Amino acid sequence: MSKILIFGHQSPDTDAITSAITFSYLQNALGKETEAVALGKTTAETQYALDYFEVETPRVVTTVAQETPEVMLVDHNEAQQSVPDIEKVKVLAVVDHHRIANFQTANPLYYRAEPVGCTNTIILKMFKENNIDVPKHIAGLMLSAIISDTLLLKSPTCTQEDVKAAEELAETAGVDLEAYGKELLKAGTDTSSKTADMILNDDAKNFPMGGLTVRIGQVNVVDVDDILNRKQELLEEMAEQCTNNEIDLFILVTTDVLNSNSVALVYGEEKAQVAQAFNKELKDDTLMLEGVVSRKKQVVPPLTVKFG
Repeated sequence: MSKILIFGHQSPDTDAITSAITFSYLQNALGKETEAVALGKTTAETQYALDYFEVETPRVVTTVAQETPEVMLVDHNEAQQSVPDIEKVKVLAVVDHHRIANFQTANPLYYRAEPVGCTNTIILKMFKENNIDVPKHIAGLMLSAIISDTLLLKSPTCTQEDVKAAEELAETAGVDLEAYGKELLKAGTDTSSKTADMILNDDAKNFPMGGLTVRIGQVNVVDVDDILNRKQELLEEMAEQCTNNEIDLFILVTTDVLNSNSVALVYGEEKAQVAQAFNKELKDDTLMLEGVVSRKKQVVPPLTVKFG
């Protein structure tokens, strides 16, 4: 019998990769036969966590129907963010902390969505509900995801549940929350060796909005000039990808993880509308977004209101 495959979204971040691993561990402990896989390469930040806690990197898949009839989704639900042949398999379960959109199934399923800062915060609760012990390496991955998704508990998406979970998991994993968190975030901020395509798409998602396809990428840095100095190169890459992939609007959010501010680089005919959505002035294709660090809570909602 084939294994049930568990995976996060395309262009996976730390939560997408680690939640697949941690949820797979839980499901296997409950008697199912599952495998955590990924829909893209791991980022430097994610690889740091995997290496630190000595966990093997999941294999990357581009399709799933040829090897299993059943899957479970973590850290996403929207079809355009999932595996291309998602409609050919049965979705058994979803565990997520994002909005619910463009999602339907032919059969009943287990669906768990909570408004917390990280999918792994929910998965930790599921371990407890099922009386399954959390081993050190799983605790470390869960902690890494919470740190990543909440920018070390500073993001507006962070809830008290995330804080409590992070403190508990740090103790189980045997690390200092603040010290490990800073090293993890720093591991993902070096962009000097990355191509324009990698900067744009290492952590990017497509969102349908009012008949438009809006792609929003996010990159964390300690100096936004590392990205702004490559603005022309990035705009040219955005233009090519919009043409090749039928994207109407491409937004790259560059987040300063030390000062909790962002700068958005915008490409597309509707870029003036983006500026209006944030009540900001667009200067040379850039928007200053003071206090903005969360794509999910501070970027997507105003754009959704603007474009419908």
